[in-house]
Amino acid sequence: MRAWSAPDLPALPGRGLPVRLYDTATASVRPISPGDRASMYVCGITPYDATHLGHAATYVAFDLLNRLWRDAGHEVDYVQNVTDIDDPLLERAAETGGSWRSLADRETELFTEDMAWLRVLPPARYVGAVEAIPLIIALIQRMEASVYEVDGDLYFSVRSDPAFGSVARLSEAEMRSLFAERGGDPDRSGKKDPLDCLVWQRARPGEPSWDSPFGPGRPGWHVECTAIAMEHLGVPFDVQGGGNDLAFPHHEMSASHAHVVTGTFATAYVHAGMVGLDGEKMSKSLGNLVFVSGLRREGVEAAAVRLALLAAHYRADREWTPSVLADAQERLARWRAATTAPAGAPAADLVATVRERLADDLDSPGALAAVDAWAATPGTDAEAPALAAAVIDTLLGIALSK
Repeated sequence: MRAWSAPDLPALPGRGLPVRLYDTATASVRPISPGDRASMYVCGITPYDATHLGHAATYVAFDLLNRLWRDAGHEVDYVQNVTDIDDPLLERAAETGGSWRSLADRETELFTEDMAWLRVLPPARYVGAVEAIPLIIALIQRMEASVYEVDGDLYFSVRSDPAFGSVARLSEAEMRSLFAERGGDPDRSGKKDPLDCLVWQRARPGEPSWDSPFGPGRPGWHVECTAIAMEHLGVPFDVQGGGNDLAFPHHEMSASHAHVVTGTFATAYVHAGMVGLDGEKMSKSLGNLVFVSGLRREGVEAAAVRLALLAAHYRADREWTPSVLADAQERLARWRAATTAPAGAPAADLVATVRERLADDLDSPGALAAVDAWAATPGTDAEAPALAAAVIDTLLGIALSK
């Protein structure tokens, strides 16, 4: 698959700082110390509907990390998948009477347009599940000792991984409840353990399928990301990212698939909070969505949407309301006025403070507050407005020019 185009980023003086992130697996904020090459896998969309603000908040959060690593001098190897074959996609295609492939292609294209509009840096490799099926088959073969059959479907035995449960750190009861809510089948007869997950589903009548040594069928969800990450990043890689609803079962299962063949997967598991509307998490199943493409059609500026998302810490669950967007629009106007003035307060300290705040577990509210303070301080430095605009663009991803 082809990702979207990357925006040009202004160069900043000096060098960025090492980054500390909250790792779900250790329940702590800790240093993430990549070498010259920093590696990150962020789980992508299932393209059966348009990009909503919950998606956008996640990808903007990990875009901050991408920018920080680059500012610190790392080459960033960023991989993202597209789950372009899965039950929700087939179900939506059946509801609308269209082709599942056309639906996936159309919504994937819309997603790439939304990401480009939000100035999210593109992944180096953007990989669809369908194109990764040979990789997935090869991984399942390597997992053979941990895989068993139930009525022609192949399941992964989670107890074959001694480290199972170490990513999300949930109780057995919590895991079983979430597994049922998030696409699992804990009550299926014939399974060795209720939490065992599907890795290959035999072909069903009327559904797409691909040949494999296990018979025609299609891959499970979790094994897709494992195969793509292992192939395109290698293990261990630095950060496995996504929304906090992916910690279990998706990231737990993905890690266990890798553990049984390599003994390792990601170094840190980093999760973004959910965006809510009317007291509920935005989700396609609930239908309480604000779409990025809808905001684009309404003429809302991308910089305002991005500012609204950055106003809350990436790990926090938050509500989207008209006032959140209005506050971001007012802030954007203040920043524009300050960065187009003939002179301003010296901005070298601003660059240092924004770097410092973002390096501390992506503290975007702290970074925004630093810009607010600079913009409210008069000064006589003729070069300061341009430097402030550059750091706002390069590190926060907000282009102030219209």
